[in-house]
Amino acid sequence: MLAVTSLLSAAGLLTGCAPMNPAKDAGYHAQANEINRPVVRPTRSISSFSDSLMCMDHLFRETGMSTVLITSKSIPDYSGKIAVATKEMIVTALSQMSRVSNAFRFVDYEVNIAQQDTVQNLTTLLLNNNQIRLQRPALYVSGAVAFVDQQVTANNVDMGTSASRLETGYSQSRRSSVIGMELHLGDFRSRTIIPGLDSANEIVIGSGGQGLDLSGRIGNYGVQFNVGRDYTQGSGPAIRTLVELAMIELLGKWARVPYWQCLTLEQTHPEFMRQMREWYEDASPATRGQLVRRSLLRRGYLLTENPDDATLHTALARFQTDERMVVTGVVDFPTYERSLRNFVTLSPDGHLQRIGWETAPNNNTTAAAITTDKQGQPPEVDLQVENIMLGRSGFEQGEQIFLSATVSRSSYLSCYMRNARNEVIRILPNATNKSGWVPGNQAVRIPDWMSPTPGFVMDAGLPGQETVGCFASDKNVSTQLPASLQKPAFQPLPGITSMEQIAAQMREAAGTGSTIGLAQLQWEVTPKRPTAPGN
Repeated sequence: MLAVTSLLSAAGLLTGCAPMNPAKDAGYHAQANEINRPVVRPTRSISSFSDSLMCMDHLFRETGMSTVLITSKSIPDYSGKIAVATKEMIVTALSQMSRVSNAFRFVDYEVNIAQQDTVQNLTTLLLNNNQIRLQRPALYVSGAVAFVDQQVTANNVDMGTSASRLETGYSQSRRSSVIGMELHLGDFRSRTIIPGLDSANEIVIGSGGQGLDLSGRIGNYGVQFNVGRDYTQGSGPAIRTLVELAMIELLGKWARVPYWQCLTLEQTHPEFMRQMREWYEDASPATRGQLVRRSLLRRGYLLTENPDDATLHTALARFQTDERMVVTGVVDFPTYERSLRNFVTLSPDGHLQRIGWETAPNNNTTAAAITTDKQGQPPEVDLQVENIMLGRSGFEQGEQIFLSATVSRSSYLSCYMRNARNEVIRILPNATNKSGWVPGNQAVRIPDWMSPTPGFVMDAGLPGQETVGCFASDKNVSTQLPASLQKPAFQPLPGITSMEQIAAQMREAAGTGSTIGLAQLQWEVTPKRPTAPGN
């Protein structure tokens, strides 16, 4: 009774006083901006098939497939249990399969009035005024989340004890749900589903929990203690996995490429990332750093295994950029996993095992036995003709030429062109890209035919042989080049008549310990055929 009276008195005192002064709480509220910020770094969404999509990109590039326009219907979930943007996942998968090959371009046009936005409304206005023209796609994706069967399997265990002064309880539960997705590829011209180009896959997601209850009584007072552990696997990553697998199957079948080669990677094993996380947690920070440094050394991002902090930070940032990760410049788990995933394989019994790793004695840490050339590997340059008819070795005089260059890791790229009169000009860097720095594993268009202001066009010149050579280096050597190579872009370089001369000057400017990657393309220019009368 006394306690109740005291509480009522305190309540009356508070309500009878003057209003609270917000200024007195300013110091407390001032922390809101800092407290509101997340405490975990963001990570790029990487699935089991991220490397498989990259593999498909290179398969399309190797087959010389022309760019194909594709679109997609909305992918509904008839169960109403999964609220995810499936269509956007399809767009992302198509984009990741076209970074280097430019194999597919998505036609982004929304016919649903309820989903139209500002861009769509402007597009409709321009279409009605004949000021814009949409290209008809060749293919479209159709399908749906076919079913979601929740709690297909369930297991519950409950037990407890009871005594005069102590009660205990324990519970455990496990549940499995199955999600099925079916996607098809259709011919846009006839609006028919192409027979045989279908994908029907299922995936299992699970949830589980454990709980412990303790309660007791000491005299007239009771004590209760509860503890529990729960996990629920999300439906979003599950749908992304199904979408990426389906797109690999559909487009691989349609393009008639050996897509199954991209699905046999150990990284598609469902336990891959969990196993990598276990190895990451078991290793000390020093060992993790050593493993990653040796991997970067082998790939050419580092020239020594013991760099200074600034050099290591730059190398990590470049590696993370090339792997399309969130750039942090530190050895976190995503960087650890991406740098060492090529040193994991499946054992004969189907388990994941490390290759080239050796366990250090008397502790739980690991050390890598990864070797490399002391000078590192030069960046690889892939130079391709990107005209509609791929693999061409000849052009008519005046015909426009489209090229692309892809480097294996972020580098400084410079490209030169030699005409039939042995005159050499620099086409990259130029006024559009003054530094020449390009990210790795992304095709650089030469010229950028997708830009309204490409900066230059490249036409076949006088009849004879023309050559384009591209050089990639880890550091910018432009200021160390002789004056003859520092002329403005698209002007003849005095005294230079061959790519070999430029290569020699590049190596000298790079200095000892640096490497230069080189790729060349040659073609024959033939006189333009006369136009037939009346044309």
